[in-house]
Amino acid sequence: MSGKVLIFSAPSGSGKSTIVNHILGLHPEVEFSVSATSRAPRGEEQDGVEYLFYSAETFRTLVKDDKFVEFEEVYPDRFYGTLKSEVNRIWAKGHVIIFDVDVKGGVSLKKYFGDNALSVFIQAPSVEELRRRLVARKTDSPEAIEERVAKAAQEMTYAPYFDKVLVNDDLATAFREAEEMVNSFLG
Repeated sequence: MSGKVLIFSAPSGSGKSTIVNHILGLHPEVEFSVSATSRAPRGEEQDGVEYLFYSAETFRTLVKDDKFVEFEEVYPDRFYGTLKSEVNRIWAKGHVIIFDVDVKGGVSLKKYFGDNALSVFIQAPSVEELRRRLVARKTDSPEAIEERVAKAAQEMTYAPYFDKVLVNDDLATAFREAEEMVNSFLG
């Protein structure tokens, strides 16, 4: 199973992290890839757990030194990316990598890993539901929420670039469908 990757992408508030954590709880051979970012931690986030936090300057240096499988400048000076060292660390254990990334990162990772990757686009039932979920999180300012909602409408156009689309309008159903996709891919 080493060399396989699972890619879960979605607009913010679609339930991507909840579904990824569910899959992690079912598959001990699957390990979460911690993405790098130049944004500040939100809420209770810890460096090395949810993300590897870097300054924008340090992130740019890592890019220049070819340390990433993929990266995106999602907003000005706000980068996200997958470090090659993180991929190598997980594969060295013989584990399957699971990615929880934005849609552009998901498309880039699928291109990079090809048939060794299952890419899943998670979609909220509507933009209004997405806004409701982001507000309920209580981790972002109203301005940040509106910025994310505006971006989500554009991100939904990426769904056709993924192997599978999972509409998360009922969490139990979404869990079951995600399990079926992953089990089928991993054999």
